[in-house]
Amino acid sequence: MAVERQKPVTFSFEGLVFEEGFRVDLLVENQVIVELKSVEKLAPIHSKQLLTYLRLMNLPVGLLINFGAATLKEGLHRVVNNLPASASQQLRVNQRNTIPRGDAGDME
Repeated sequence: MAVERQKPVTFSFEGLVFEEGFRVDLLVENQVIVELKSVEKLAPIHSKQLLTYLRLMNLPVGLLINFGAATLKEGLHRVVNNLPASASQQLRVNQRNTIPRGDAGDME
């Protein structure tokens, strides 16, 4: 697999061009962004950061990996950009109509 580390990304927004506007930790096969963290607990801003990168690069999926979590399973989060409306609501990030708390579990 082709993996690029600290890949600089140029993007334009409202007519302005941002040379090396941000850097993604890992870009796998030009399709998946992997954002790496090592914090005790992920904050909502971490998922939003990855979602912003996905939107600016027009990519469908990214992985947020926190090596500060007790286990890899606890530290691994999938973030999806433009998930179709027919997809499960439990897979959505930053949705306006939230799922009742009893049904959502520990979603971020």
